[in-house]
Amino acid sequence: MAQTILFNKPFGVLSQFTDAKSLTTRPTLSGFGLPSGVYAAGRLDRDSEGLLVLTEDGRLQARISNPKAKTEKVYMVQVEGDPSEADLDPLRQGVNLNDGPTLPAKARLLETPALWERDPPVRFRKSVPDRWIEITISEGRNRQVRRMTAQIGFPTLRLVRWRVGDWTLDDLAPGAWRGI
Repeated sequence: MAQTILFNKPFGVLSQFTDAKSLTTRPTLSGFGLPSGVYAAGRLDRDSEGLLVLTEDGRLQARISNPKAKTEKVYMVQVEGDPSEADLDPLRQGVNLNDGPTLPAKARLLETPALWERDPPVRFRKSVPDRWIEITISEGRNRQVRRMTAQIGFPTLRLVRWRVGDWTLDDLAPGAWRGI
């Protein structure tokens, strides 16, 4: 049976095991004692945190990564500004990005979630409010959720992927992992 790992990717870590493009050393998955032979099924950009599924099962990787499989991914997103439910309607209808329209997303306002502190912390400005929203998508374009929130006028400050398919972060601390 193929090995599958749930990993809570910390902020600033690349979703790969090596970093051949950088002249400086950036943290990668290789620093977390993950088993050999597993690879990320989809990616989280360096500025994002949360659930990353790693597996040695190529079919599972394809199913998670391929938009045609419609694997849902749920994100908790801290945005700059104070959107209303009505402000989220464009997300629910699909927004037009520079690489084409997105599929309709599920979106709702959230109370501030009980998450770990981010290192470094998100910048805080007394004069600019922020709000948390939950966005569920089944695509996975490059920086898609960040581009979607910016498109509706609420730039992303912090992005945490909470769920992929039926798997959630539950009580995994940043940098921790467990086999399933």
